This record gives sequence, structure tokens and C-alpha cells, in this order.
Amino acid sequence: MSARGLAYAAASVTLVSAAQLAMRWSMKSLPRIDTLPAWAGDIGLLPLAVLMLGILGYGASLVCWLGALASLPLNRAYSLLSLSYALVYLGAALLPGLGGTLSTDKTLGVLLVVSGVMLINARRPPVPGARPSRSSESGASADAGSA
Repeated sequence: MSARGLAYAAASVTLVSAAQLAMRWSMKSLPRIDTLPAWAGDIGLLPLAVLMLGILGYGASLVCWLGALASLPLNRAYSLLSLSYALVYLGAALLPGLGGTLSTDKTLGVLLVVSGVMLINARRPPVPGARPSRSSESGASADAGSA
């Protein structure tokens, strides 16, 4: 896998996780949306600014994701997005004001997700005498003329 692709994927995962946490904090800080007419003129600027940063973070994450897709095989790149589950879980539980909690069951679930990502993206030693698969890491496809 290319270092550039991994950097794009890591940036995408980091940005989307931060965006998710920012939007959660904003929605906990703002009045409920169904009471909009009552508070429309009486809201703090900080929660709105953080909400907008979260939305911009999603957009920046998408740009990074497109860079990752251009450099990595889809099956490997897509699995890396699952790392955001771990980051959001930890951030929601450890950062103040987000209302998340740590538990053994949730932590084991997150560890399973991370283990799966590691298995999908682990380098496998080449098998002597084996032919490269159609979906090799180089992205080369089989010849059009072969059966």
C-alpha cells in the first residue's frame, strides 16, 4: 500500500472522527431542534461555530478520502474507515461534555473492529510459485486476452 494513500486515509479517519465529536458536542450544547422558534435569536456562537467546524471537517474528510481511493485498493481503504468507530468511541467517553461511557462490552467490540482492520491490511508473505491475484496491491488487472 502506498504511504500517500495511507496518509490520506488516516487524515480522512481523523477528520471524520473529530467532525462527529464536534457535532455531538454542539447538539448537546444547543437547545433541542424541535424548540427552534423559541431559541432562534438566543443561542451562543460557540456551539454554532463548533457545529460549522464539524460540517467543514466532514467536507475535508471527503477530500482526503478521494485521495485515499486514488492510491489504495478499495477493500483495504474502506476497512480503514472503521477505525473512526474506535476514535469516536474513545473521544465520546473521554472528552468532557459528550456523554459517552466506557464499558467492557463496548471496548471488546471496538477491539474486534480494530483487529479486523489489522487482519485485512496485514502484509501477507508471497507464496512461492503462486500467481498474483486479479486484485493485487499494484492494481494491475489481468490481461484482456486471457481466459
